[in-house]
Amino acid sequence: MNKMRMESLDLTSENIEKIGKLFPNVITESRDENGKLKKAINFDMLRQILSSDVLDGDEAYEFTWVGKKAAMAEAGKPIRKTLRPCKEESKNWDTTQNLYIEGDNLDVLKLLQESYLGKVKLIYIDPPYNTGHDFIYRDSFDIDVDDYMEAKGLFDENENRLFQNSESNGRFHSDWCSMIFSRLILARNLLSSDGVIFISIDSNEQANLKKICDEVFGESCFVCSAIWRSSDNSNNDAKQFSNDHNDTLIYSKQPLWQPQKQSDDSKRTHFKNPDNDPRGPWFDGNPLNSPNYRENLVYDIVSPQGIVIKPPKNGWRWSKETLEEKMKTGEIRFTEDGRSIRRRTYLCDMEGLPPSSLWIDLEKTGHNRQAKYELLKLLPENVFDTPKPVRLIKYIISLVQDNKDAIILDFFSGSGTTADAVMQLNSEDGV
Repeated sequence: MNKMRMESLDLTSENIEKIGKLFPNVITESRDENGKLKKAINFDMLRQILSSDVLDGDEAYEFTWVGKKAAMAEAGKPIRKTLRPCKEESKNWDTTQNLYIEGDNLDVLKLLQESYLGKVKLIYIDPPYNTGHDFIYRDSFDIDVDDYMEAKGLFDENENRLFQNSESNGRFHSDWCSMIFSRLILARNLLSSDGVIFISIDSNEQANLKKICDEVFGESCFVCSAIWRSSDNSNNDAKQFSNDHNDTLIYSKQPLWQPQKQSDDSKRTHFKNPDNDPRGPWFDGNPLNSPNYRENLVYDIVSPQGIVIKPPKNGWRWSKETLEEKMKTGEIRFTEDGRSIRRRTYLCDMEGLPPSSLWIDLEKTGHNRQAKYELLKLLPENVFDTPKPVRLIKYIISLVQDNKDAIILDFFSGSGTTADAVMQLNSEDGV
């Protein structure tokens, strides 16, 4: 016998769904009289779409959502809590330099403000992904899932589901944005002046997270969005594309943060020494043009054969005086026909190469299936669906300069991969 619905159809919601199919960019979110999120129509946007003229109204570039102001206020709200030591559950309590804290990470971030303000060199987090069907984040840390769902009003007295963050109801972004926003505000305070944060994220909230991070850390502190190949085999049953990667957003505390350069044997093969240059192997494929136009970089060069070499569009990379000095040292040379110049970069001068934003070397950064195998050795049950491999976290740590005594924080601990990676690196360093 099929269970009868104890409520009538919501015609307003159905109409919103119909409008959304025609004009998806007018769908937004608002709160009902009980404070719960619901889909809504941005009528100003709808009016503009249906009008051939520009309608009056104030405009501003901003990213906002329902609950943003409350999330900002929550980040600054003091709490009356403290960290309680659990010596009986700890190992080497008197000598360890590691802390593993269990609790609501929003509260913990607030408690860490006094002792660790400006002291954390690296933060890595892998926050819960807003996948549309499994996102439940409990800011009320001390209640179980059933109590939480009842408190949120997910079921009525007849066990009919009233709200679920699922594909059928559309993804509700506001709760997720509020959750991560308040925590990132507090996390930024903990970063040292040369600190950096790495955030793993999938496509569901990557665009929103980028905007939130631009606001919290500043656009000038955006380092890059790295692509990590998370799967070692493609999904042949995928309906559209096989999703084989995750994004990693990287932001620094201060602009112009520099990562640790990496040795890359595959790129070293570009360096040759066909003319037995006494300085050793060299490579002459580096650019000679300036990335930005400057008047003093625009000038002609005359080769020994008397051929005039015109400058690139934005001019040369150096001023005329600097280029002449580089010619004297042999770094800049004319080609045999005298029609162009080449710049030599010597292998002996290389301190390493800038890391790539494309992390596809599975030997270096691992993959999800490998992470599951690692975890199954410690926990026989499949507790976490998508843990991160230790290799990935080790690689991220290697991107931070002078990291030997660095304080590293992960406030979405999950399976504990960051702690595992740090302890392995400490062991390798003899700590």
